[in-house]
Amino acid sequence: MKQGKLIGTGALIFAVILGSVLFLAKCKTETPQDTKKISEAALLKEAETHEAQGNLLKVKEIYQKLVRDYPQGRFALENQEKIWNLNMKLLFSARPTPYSTVHEVKSGDTLGKIAKKIGTTADLIMKSNRLKSDLIRPGMKLRISTAKYSILVDKSQNTLTLSSNDEVLKVYRVSTGIDSSTPIGAFKVTVKLIDPTWYKAGAVVLPGSPKNILGTRWLGLSLQGYGIHGTTDPATIGQQVTAGCVRMLNKDVEELYTIVPTGTDVTIVD
Repeated sequence: MKQGKLIGTGALIFAVILGSVLFLAKCKTETPQDTKKISEAALLKEAETHEAQGNLLKVKEIYQKLVRDYPQGRFALENQEKIWNLNMKLLFSARPTPYSTVHEVKSGDTLGKIAKKIGTTADLIMKSNRLKSDLIRPGMKLRISTAKYSILVDKSQNTLTLSSNDEVLKVYRVSTGIDSSTPIGAFKVTVKLIDPTWYKAGAVVLPGSPKNILGTRWLGLSLQGYGIHGTTDPATIGQQVTAGCVRMLNKDVEELYTIVPTGTDVTIVD
């Protein structure tokens, strides 16, 4: 991949960008008449109590209130990141959510068949139900995500936003193309690969090679040659340096790979 100009200076810039964009878009305006608003410290204490009790949905509700009521608060960014982390914990757990169902395994069922029918991934079913293998048996009850996921890549901010039924689940830092070479438009995830081989200008770079810039996962888009992938050069995340693909940290692309099925909508904007 080519090297190019930096458009950010790491996590600090990322945090400032998210603070301004997400809070302005999502938070309601405070008014002087809002005299009944619970203090930030009291809400944080309440969240701590519910977290100790394992009530993650209530914890999330409290942090959402903190983000709405205190968009400029001392812990504003930490509160937003806490929501994202809670979203992942809930998604990867067997806890019921508004966008989940319980499926009782029937004779002939496989994880692949169940995932395809409901519109999720076998990986997500395995992870949220703590399955050690893909072997299932009739009578088992599995918690299945029914959410419809979508991805938004913002080239100007070098961010990838994962949403579920129009709720932002998590925002990731990414790298995009040098000289704005990442195409804009509406695409879909068409293929998913673990430990992809990189075919570079006639050369074949095998998985595991330090020269294989694709990292550990590939989510190919409905535009030949372009995709979302991992990296062997994590220091470049947050920069415009790729040949056009969207590059993520390996741990982040592995998380994304687990969640989104083929057919997921991907929108890329300037």
